[in-house]
Amino acid sequence: MIRVGVLGYGYWGPNLVRNFHAQEQSEVVLVCDKSRQAGDRLRKAYPAIPFTTDENEILTSTKIDVVCVITPVASHHSLAKRALENGKHVFVEKPFTCNSAQAEELIELADRRNLKIMVDHTFLFTGAVRKIRQLVDEGALGRLFYYDALRVNLGLFQHDVSVIWDLAPHDLSIMDYIIREKPEGVVAAAEKHLNEVPDIAFLSIYFPDRVIAHINVNWLSPVKVRTTLIGGEKKMLVWNDLEPNEKVKVYDKGVSLSDGQGLHKLLVSYRSGDMWSPQVEQVEALTEETAYFLQCILENRTPFNDGLNGLRIVRILEAADKSIRNRGEAVAF
Repeated sequence: MIRVGVLGYGYWGPNLVRNFHAQEQSEVVLVCDKSRQAGDRLRKAYPAIPFTTDENEILTSTKIDVVCVITPVASHHSLAKRALENGKHVFVEKPFTCNSAQAEELIELADRRNLKIMVDHTFLFTGAVRKIRQLVDEGALGRLFYYDALRVNLGLFQHDVSVIWDLAPHDLSIMDYIIREKPEGVVAAAEKHLNEVPDIAFLSIYFPDRVIAHINVNWLSPVKVRTTLIGGEKKMLVWNDLEPNEKVKVYDKGVSLSDGQGLHKLLVSYRSGDMWSPQVEQVEALTEETAYFLQCILENRTPFNDGLNGLRIVRILEAADKSIRNRGEAVAF
């Protein structure tokens, strides 16, 4: 039985407690939060799980195997480092760390001590993203042209991180999972209106072979939108995460050119075929993710959403910040 301690019982922490508590291979033995009101909520939901306001009780306990760090990003590095130093595997909420140097230190420490790091990129475990990955791997879309993601809503405003570090890790991790090429550069634009951090941003990520990704994140939208478009040479795909049933739709549409005798003699033909919606597995992503992490620990396997995965996303976020500071200057990797 893998014994789990959870640091942070605010917005996301209760979901981790619920899922690790429900897994047959783990038990939640202690939860920590600075707020005593959080303790009251925990006792109502799980009277048998102890609560503390002292993080050291989790970080130094010899009765805990895994530490979940579900706290503000500024504390991720220090808490995860102490957990690793005390011989514990760590599950870290996204984004992994505040900068790439912190991420590299944690990766090196975990590798030296043969411990596992999992970065909570939950969307990678949804049925929709798994289906998209399958379609791309099978070549159903053909050579990829673009990845275009829109993730906007009104709020929730954060004070410690920008909209980029809050929302973009979702789409960047999905992009990384699907495209699987190393980006060549990033161009970003953002603006702050109601706070000291950007609340609206646009990221363009360039890949080899003329693949381009665009991500729009926004806390100031009058409507909530979670839509991703992926264009390929053969077919095009739309993923609407707010759609209750047909989340993924594949369109047999495209454009082709013929007769290359001079630029002005090119003939453009448009293909407009059927649309079909593949069956998507209906699962709770966090249930799949926690079960996978436990399996990786028991079998001594490296999770695909490990520290290196988290580091790749942090590097893109850093590059986006640098581009924004320089008014949209391209930042190469």
